[in-house]
Amino acid sequence: MARDPFCVEPEAPLSGRARNLLLTGTALAGLALAGGASGQALQGGILRTGTPSLTVPNAAAAGAMPGSTGGQPAADAPGTAAATATAISRGQPRRASKPVQAPALRGTTQRDLRPPQASITSLPTADAAPPPPRRRPPRDEDPWAPLGVRLGSLVLRPAITASGGYDTNPERSAAAGVKGSLFQRYDAELGIQSDWNVHELKGQIRGGYIDYLRNRPASRPDGEGTLDLRLDASRDTRILLETRARLDTQRPGSPDLTAAVQGRPQVWQYGGSAGVQHDFNRLQLTLRGSADRSDYEDAQLSSGRVLSQKDRNQTQYGLRLRAAYEVTPGFKPFVQAEIDRRDFDEKVDSSGYMRSSDGLTGRIGSSFEFSRQLTGEVSGGYQNRRYEDGRLRDLRGFVGDAALLWSPTPLTTVTLRGAAELGDTTVAGSSGTTARRATIEVAHALRRNLTLTGFANFARTEYEGQSLREDLMNVGARLEYKLTRTFAVRASFTHERLNSTATGADYTANVSQVGLRVQF
Repeated sequence: MARDPFCVEPEAPLSGRARNLLLTGTALAGLALAGGASGQALQGGILRTGTPSLTVPNAAAAGAMPGSTGGQPAADAPGTAAATATAISRGQPRRASKPVQAPALRGTTQRDLRPPQASITSLPTADAAPPPPRRRPPRDEDPWAPLGVRLGSLVLRPAITASGGYDTNPERSAAAGVKGSLFQRYDAELGIQSDWNVHELKGQIRGGYIDYLRNRPASRPDGEGTLDLRLDASRDTRILLETRARLDTQRPGSPDLTAAVQGRPQVWQYGGSAGVQHDFNRLQLTLRGSADRSDYEDAQLSSGRVLSQKDRNQTQYGLRLRAAYEVTPGFKPFVQAEIDRRDFDEKVDSSGYMRSSDGLTGRIGSSFEFSRQLTGEVSGGYQNRRYEDGRLRDLRGFVGDAALLWSPTPLTTVTLRGAAELGDTTVAGSSGTTARRATIEVAHALRRNLTLTGFANFARTEYEGQSLREDLMNVGARLEYKLTRTFAVRASFTHERLNSTATGADYTANVSQVGLRVQF
């Protein structure tokens, strides 16, 4: 079949990109016609040099544009072709402007076909803050002090000391021609301190033994220890518990030993107390009950017989009430009242006296702290003891305690202690003893790890109802050189003297000692 030259075949459907280009060209043509209708000539430079104009081969195939009334294409406005030719011939570059599209003729772009982006739900992660500057570690107050051993929430401070020396009078005897002896001494200590948010446990235990190489009967042990527990029931209420023990020996010439003995009989003293303490603002009340026990070992006589001391064994019960008022943070005066009972195991002693008694004590005192240079506690009062045996007069006298710590310089420390108390005895015809003790120590740090300490002790014991008095004095010096936190070298010298009104009881002793201490 012959093809009709005037018959136009339908074209294939246009793709999306071609449709967009066609719509864009149609819009540009419409703008050009509109510009010609208004009588404005096109300015040069709109079209780039060499860019062909858009031609539509078949207007009918494009179809009618939205908003148009007919399918015929609009005729070019007069002067449009001439202006276009002029712009091309001039070769001017295209003006950097975006052609304006009519809202009705805007086509679909690739931007419109993009899927919507997810909305931002969180801010970008900020850079990590730089770490704070490191603080300088606090300066250690004593770089030579032991660090201790941590056991759970407890800090233990054990120490062992081994030393040797020479004693000119091991038995503290007044006999003429006393021979001295070399000795070895061993000491063990343990300090306990809790690290709890509430409550507190603290203690100090020490035990030692001295062995005389040339005088075995003079060898003896000694020791002491305390353990305190504070339970915080509330902010203002505390429960106070304490246990204590002490081991000592009697010297052979003691007035309470009625015969010459061999060796040094042991004396055990142990007990405990329990109390409650409550704060009423600045007023503090403390009620404490106590029980203490004293046991005396039987003595070995020179003849081989045994001297019983069971009549000296006793138990003491006490109840104490203290009221303290905090005038200032560093000054707290108090008043104290105490009653006690001393019961002897044997109702009648070896001399035929009933030694059990009742006591009543009143004290006033104060604890203080002034500028951290002077701290301590001082108290004094009066005590009266009434015995079951009417032949024994009541024992009355001053009682008190003092403990002062004075630091005149950062390198020097002065410690002063004193005590006055009424004690018991088995001396026939004597109600008891009045004892006074005073101690002063001056420690000076020659270097941070080298300390020199001088000390002096004085004690006077008077036997009520008897013209018997003993004055004991000792003076000396100690030197401690700390090699490290763990090891330290110690050396000491002590001069001891006893003056007594009893015949043949005075003695003198000089003790020199050096040793090594290991502490943790």
